[in-house]
Amino acid sequence: MSAGERTFGEKKPRPFASHWLKEPLADSAVGHCARPSVASAGVRVRGVLDASGCSMLAPLQTGAARFSSYLLSRARKVLGSHLFSPCGVPEFCSISTRKLAAHGFGASMAAMVSFPPQRYHYFLVLDFEATCDKPQIQPQEIIEFPILKLNGRTMEIESTFHMYVQPVIHPQLTPFCTELTGIIQAMVDGQPSLQQVLERVDEWMAKEGLLDPNVKSIFVTCGDWDLKIMLPGQCQYLGLPVADYFKQWINLKKAYSFAMGCWPKNGLLDMNKGLSLQHIGRPHSGIDDCKNIANIMKTLAYRGFIFKQTSKPF
Repeated sequence: MSAGERTFGEKKPRPFASHWLKEPLADSAVGHCARPSVASAGVRVRGVLDASGCSMLAPLQTGAARFSSYLLSRARKVLGSHLFSPCGVPEFCSISTRKLAAHGFGASMAAMVSFPPQRYHYFLVLDFEATCDKPQIQPQEIIEFPILKLNGRTMEIESTFHMYVQPVIHPQLTPFCTELTGIIQAMVDGQPSLQQVLERVDEWMAKEGLLDPNVKSIFVTCGDWDLKIMLPGQCQYLGLPVADYFKQWINLKKAYSFAMGCWPKNGLLDMNKGLSLQHIGRPHSGIDDCKNIANIMKTLAYRGFIFKQTSKPF
């Protein structure tokens, strides 16, 4: 667990004020790669295209508009030759961030230099694992329920919710399910039911300040299955309500395809490969898949991508 990351039940920091949450300059159905800006602070910013054709930005493209003239002048002196380095290249962003932090700008200001402003204060990365077999068993039941709270300004993980769930219709996991997910019978036996886990999710959301109407957050999944099919389907079967916050989300596959110009047919594996990222942990482990999703999002954010809701209203 990295510094600054918290698990369910720990004291939360105050949520960010909404003043830093800015609307992007242009819209699209899924998101967009931010475009070079020359106006706000009188600083010329050079756009750079990567292999996918996605525009990458110089570190100060979005942050400059929020610097005062004094701070901007200081930042330019500190960054020197890195001022016009391409933001899509993580090492340049890292150098710029470290330089600013070393000169007393602080982590939050340094973070604004590296990332464009997103539409949300927090991204809630979610990836269910469910009972399964060949041929598929019906109904499927959620057996792993992980959520990572990703800070929309820094794209770092701040808090984790992670629980295993006791299946009730098919309480015995199949060998296929265990081989695929790595979840053994002992990990679900005696665990809370889905109803109890959903209650704990709501408690966690409240403790993290995510139910505050002034805090904008949205779930992120690798595909539409988790929140379009799996959760509402099981809740309907069990006669449970589905909280409104589960009814809008970002499908990372759609966001990635818009940013990179190609569809990730093999999901996380293709997205990691396309971004030259090392796969984290075990495929089809819910919590490890969440970490991969978060890493992909951070990398796309480095390139200036603005994430937007992809789900349609229920």
